[in-house]
Amino acid sequence: MVIKRREMQVEQREKMRGGEGIVRFTHFVAEKSQKNTRLAAEVELPPGASIGSHAHDTETEYFIFLEGAGMANDNGVEVPVQKGDVMITGNGAFHSLKNTGPVPLIFNAIIVTH
Repeated sequence: MVIKRREMQVEQREKMRGGEGIVRFTHFVAEKSQKNTRLAAEVELPPGASIGSHAHDTETEYFIFLEGAGMANDNGVEVPVQKGDVMITGNGAFHSLKNTGPVPLIFNAIIVTH
């Protein structure tokens, strides 16, 4: 199956999970058609935008950073992230993310359900 970019659903969420600004999602596939995943999307955080702290108890989330730079809170530890890095959060751990750079922070987000 090939899904063209123009066919993907785009969604914007304001103050996501208590964060700042607007987060833009380009969903690779519709949520209902995904098997063993809850999310598969490209995510864009404009400069200064953030996703607030939240846990992943019965799932694992993968952030694959493609562009920009930011600061992640990885289960209580502040870690700078940039293009090429991967962040994995699951088994009850929590995370948050803020774009600290001058350009959009873009990453793929995949949530695998257990």
